[in-house]
Amino acid sequence: MLRRLSSLNVSRMRGFSALVQTKALVNGNWIDSCSRQTFEVKNPATGQVIGNVPDMTVEDAQQAIDAAKQAYESKEWRALTAKDRSNMLKKWHSLIEKHAQEIAEIMTAESGKPINESKGEVVYGNAFVEWFAEEARRIYGEIVPSGQPNREVIVMKQPIGVAALITPWNFPLAMITRKAGAALAAGCTVVVKPSEDTPLTALAVAKLAEQAGIPKGVINVVTTKNAAPIGELFCKSPDVRGISFTGSTQVGKLLFRNCADGIKRVCLELGGNAPFIVFDSANVDKAVDGAMASKFRNCGQTCVSANRFFVQEGVYDKFVTQLKERVEALKIGDGKSGDVQIGPLINKMQYNKVSGFVEDARDKKANIIVGGKGLQEVGELFYAPTIVTDVPTSAHIYTEEVFGPVVSIIKFKDEAEAVEKANDTKRGLAGYFYSENLQQVFRVAKRLEVGMVGVNEGIISAPEAPFGGVKESGVGREGSSHGIDDYVDIKYICMGNLKYD
Repeated sequence: MLRRLSSLNVSRMRGFSALVQTKALVNGNWIDSCSRQTFEVKNPATGQVIGNVPDMTVEDAQQAIDAAKQAYESKEWRALTAKDRSNMLKKWHSLIEKHAQEIAEIMTAESGKPINESKGEVVYGNAFVEWFAEEARRIYGEIVPSGQPNREVIVMKQPIGVAALITPWNFPLAMITRKAGAALAAGCTVVVKPSEDTPLTALAVAKLAEQAGIPKGVINVVTTKNAAPIGELFCKSPDVRGISFTGSTQVGKLLFRNCADGIKRVCLELGGNAPFIVFDSANVDKAVDGAMASKFRNCGQTCVSANRFFVQEGVYDKFVTQLKERVEALKIGDGKSGDVQIGPLINKMQYNKVSGFVEDARDKKANIIVGGKGLQEVGELFYAPTIVTDVPTSAHIYTEEVFGPVVSIIKFKDEAEAVEKANDTKRGLAGYFYSENLQQVFRVAKRLEVGMVGVNEGIISAPEAPFGGVKESGVGREGSSHGIDDYVDIKYICMGNLKYD
């Protein structure tokens, strides 16, 4: 195991190898696939194989569902109070905090993101465990005044049961903790299907959940290279009462359709096409800072990454000049180095998509002022941070989510034009704008057709805030007090024929 992870120099990291799991977790047991098949996990920065995990089948996934159902119905889990669940989540939080460095290095090795960003994700993702540990004790019911003198109306919230959690590769820890933290706080049990690109982080945090004393079967992790049939099983199984998915809009629509027959609870956090608007009244220095943070975090591979930059005529030249200087200064390389700011794209498919979008813009006469090429001398999956101006509305980088280190800039004249263009998309996850005009701030914040707005801020995610979109960017909310909602049913109890005389 240490030999496979030599690129991390893990021999110096006490306890690191104990967190690297090569088996899946089902019903408290670390197991292989029933087919005995495995698949490789590679470091996208080097192409090196860093581990092998089970390629689980539908049969394996069914065992995980059965385990989650059995755990949900067991006295060991159902008898726990909200305080008990809260304390378990607090122990999980403490263990993740204790092993933050090891988890960050695993994350960097399999996702390619810079080590400082990985450390930041561990803190961010673990904050959801802490938040939902606290929220577990605040899932309140109601006593509603009755219209009848001999009745009492009671409303309570109860866990839905087994929840299937399908998580992406770009935030391999935070997307699990944001979902599982809420589900466990509510009293649900879960089956997690992490991305095939980043299963090691998922297995590591599951190991820590086990060490925290969370009962067997409450958290199950199924690793697979063939996600489609397992996703279909989650949708069709009567024992799975809810699905939470973070990923592409295309896959989200498929899951939504497949869940219709069973009328499952569905939470979908899907793709975005975030506008980033810079008005003449903006502080340009702060706008450039925000643009760098929003666009180039994780090499642009975030669902809330700014995608289309609309810059007003009065500050256009200043903004572009300053942004170009900052982009050209970015340090690119293997994320294990502490000074690296931009790592690789996750895989060849993503590299080809980004490269193809830039070439499409070039063919449509857009102006590429920096970047616009692969960096094969650095590594096969590295793409130069790129700025494209004079972007036509027919270009793919304008109409679709890039998910890469590419900035597309469009000049606009007035507020009405900017808002109209920003809303001219089927997606509506996040939006950003910079303005020092208070009246404009309130107008634009209300008019942007998105679920989340950053005003003079490029990083908006927080455990206390509801995360989610509108239009084709999804349904439901994660994080905040609303993050519990998808994992509870509301039950009304009518207490009749009461005598108060």
